[in-house]
Amino acid sequence: MTDSINAFVPGIDARIDGATDGPLSGLTFAAKDLFNVAGFHTGGGNPDWGKRAPVPDKHSWAVQTLLDSGANLIGKTITDEVSLGILGENAFYGTPLNSAAPDRVPGGSSSGSAAAVAAGLCDTAIGTDTGGSVRVPASFCGLFGIRPTHGRINGAGMLPQAPSADTTGWFARDIETFARVSEVMLGESCEAAIPTQLIIASDAFGFADKSVREALKPMVALLQEQVDETTEEIMAPQGLSVWGRAQRTLQPAEAWDTFKDWVNEDNPRVSFNVARGLMAGSSVTAADLNWAALMRREARARLDYLLRPGTVLVQPTTPFPAPLKGLPLDELNTVRDQIMCLCAYGGLTGVATITIPGAKVTTSSGDLAPVGLSIIGAPGTDAMLVGLARVLLQQE
Repeated sequence: MTDSINAFVPGIDARIDGATDGPLSGLTFAAKDLFNVAGFHTGGGNPDWGKRAPVPDKHSWAVQTLLDSGANLIGKTITDEVSLGILGENAFYGTPLNSAAPDRVPGGSSSGSAAAVAAGLCDTAIGTDTGGSVRVPASFCGLFGIRPTHGRINGAGMLPQAPSADTTGWFARDIETFARVSEVMLGESCEAAIPTQLIIASDAFGFADKSVREALKPMVALLQEQVDETTEEIMAPQGLSVWGRAQRTLQPAEAWDTFKDWVNEDNPRVSFNVARGLMAGSSVTAADLNWAALMRREARARLDYLLRPGTVLVQPTTPFPAPLKGLPLDELNTVRDQIMCLCAYGGLTGVATITIPGAKVTTSSGDLAPVGLSIIGAPGTDAMLVGLARVLLQQE
């Protein structure tokens, strides 16, 4: 296969045929290079990580499940280094092409998986989401994406980052493929139990760019037509930036615990941003961790209150479309922090979220770039959310 978009890990020809018969027969998929594929190093987006871990002799649960269901693996995809990134730019392997906005980043850390699906190189692809690493590239590349309920998907054979927030997710270009894959991964039918109440997260919409709010209005209107009641609520009474700070405290601290032996023993090659993030995680104080844990508890209580039976909440997936590639580091810091303000709820609370495409905004250069709408449900409502998206797309 010719990789014209730099989505796949160079030098690894990980093609494996799935079962001859199954619900996903005829589909192809790619796997983020955090998932074990038997016989190949799990490189984690870094040239030194793969040297540390032995070559796996069995597939990860996610890869095996897709193969058993009849899908064919076509390769392993590039990720931000050890999943520590949100924009999709890898200092060692380059930036996968965002076919929906070629001058812009694809989003990370599941950058290669999203890029491969967006370019039509495969039907679906698996990624991971800790702080937004499926939701963000889905929004930037115009794809369906899911962050399942935390703990819902078996993570065996997946390289962890921050286990209290890590999830396995997947992408697709169209709703029918997304639903087929979701039924296999979730192990249940994705029939819609139409919610009775829709909550619009007023603070999240207010935080997003005006162009994003306007672009998402038709999709929100479609949702409103399906429910009995629509209300507006503040999702994060403490402030979205406070939730973002809590996630930026907990996640790096856990990531340091995950990778500190590698850093201390191997002194690996890592990019400046990754090194800075790991060092920041190593210096999180007990007092800051205690504060962040309390804020996580508050965030969980808030969404438990809002997401009562029959209720879904909507917000922009990202506050803006994909940024331009190659921005200076000082600009990237602001961009990452703003994205985390809208994505932190996932890692903090573990609720189910799907991102649906369909909206585009006009960028400063005059081009159109995608943005996604996130539909959020209580833990365990993953299949219902996929079914709801199916109904919405039929109404367009």
